[in-house]
Amino acid sequence: MIRTTLSAILFSSLLAASAAAQSGSASTTPAEKPSSPEIAACKTTALHTISAKEPEIKDIYIDEDGATNAVAETKVEDIPVTRIIMGEAYLRTDRSDKPRRFLCLIGEKGKVLLTFFTQR
Repeated sequence: MIRTTLSAILFSSLLAASAAAQSGSASTTPAEKPSSPEIAACKTTALHTISAKEPEIKDIYIDEDGATNAVAETKVEDIPVTRIIMGEAYLRTDRSDKPRRFLCLIGEKGKVLLTFFTQR
């Protein structure tokens, strides 16, 4: 069951990433530019996906200094995962910033497979 759920999440993220790539970029301009291209890709995909569901989210700040940006050689079912990024992120709204744990899986050719946030 967990494997099926993860596959569904990965598939959703792949569709969202594809839509973001076709539209050019997220609808809001990020306030800060991440220094890592992998973190920038995760941020763009996450912002596009999450702001479609929760329009009050205006930006995402990822704490790059505290983030783990690890090279991986693994798969989720038959989908290769080449990088895993974990750390703290803040979802910026008009009301307040909400600290979250952040996870991003990146596949071949730098394609974002999954972005995931949890509340602390």
